[in-house]
Amino acid sequence: MTMRLQVVFCGLLLAVFANSHAEEIPASFDWLEVVVFAGHQTDYSGVYVYQYDNRVETSSIVHVTQANGEYEKLESLDGPKHEIISHDGKVWDYINHKMVLVGNNVHSGFPSLLPEQLSSLKANYKARMLGVERVAGYNAQVILFQPHDHLRYSHKIWVHTDSGLLLKAAVLGDNNKVAEQYAFTQLQIGGKIDRSWVKECDSAAQEKNMPDDHKDIKPINSGWVADMLPSGFKKTLEIERQMHGRHAPVTQMVFSDGLSSISIFIEPNDRDEDDEDGLSSRGAVNLYHKVLDKNLITVVGEVPPRTVMQVLDSVRYNGK
Repeated sequence: MTMRLQVVFCGLLLAVFANSHAEEIPASFDWLEVVVFAGHQTDYSGVYVYQYDNRVETSSIVHVTQANGEYEKLESLDGPKHEIISHDGKVWDYINHKMVLVGNNVHSGFPSLLPEQLSSLKANYKARMLGVERVAGYNAQVILFQPHDHLRYSHKIWVHTDSGLLLKAAVLGDNNKVAEQYAFTQLQIGGKIDRSWVKECDSAAQEKNMPDDHKDIKPINSGWVADMLPSGFKKTLEIERQMHGRHAPVTQMVFSDGLSSISIFIEPNDRDEDDEDGLSSRGAVNLYHKVLDKNLITVVGEVPPRTVMQVLDSVRYNGK
């Protein structure tokens, strides 16, 4: 941990224990810097659950750091066996019993949910500390991020008071109802963690196998814009890619405010049955698509339905 982060973290921990019984006090956004750092630099292994729409999915996760970067192995524990391994943003999936490179990890998963985009967060969210609770046997500081508008959700996180690792994260919808939630049920931080699978990842990296629909991903400036994104959402990615089941390349733009992301997909309207206008959701993620002129526009994001509809209705071609 850098000296600056050590000073920040020590100051935050003093605040935690001095106010551990306080009902609700303002929180420093420096907590997020600690969470981001810990998510990348901490060695850990455990089991976590993902809850949404009255469903529960269980996964195991192992994360280790080496001299050449960080490695992560994720395995589903429910249903068919599914295992994913990543190394410094590159993601491999087991396809037909072979590790295949499936692309870059645009948005990291639990427990590294928070990207390093703090300036817009401070302008668009209020942070409150809600005391200390126990998660998977560890003390965790509870912090609530409430938006200043009605175009995004509240986020509640539980941060390990020793390492800064994110132990639990919930997205709150209307009336503070949990829309989706990740939480460790078992966790080992540090200590002796199996690293034998790292060699397999390194070997797969030499082969560079990749499915056909991931080979032609390229950065572009498409000329498409969205005029009604909520404040603080900045473009983090714009690419053209082949997608399974699509007849023509699809343009994808990704925007983030630091806690949530919104993706816009633009493709020619092929008049398939699934190209009709519609709104759907899974947990905190809402999807809205509509045919505009000769194009099918799809907006998907971890934001309320009103937001994805507002964004889609503002999409237009501005020329290259």
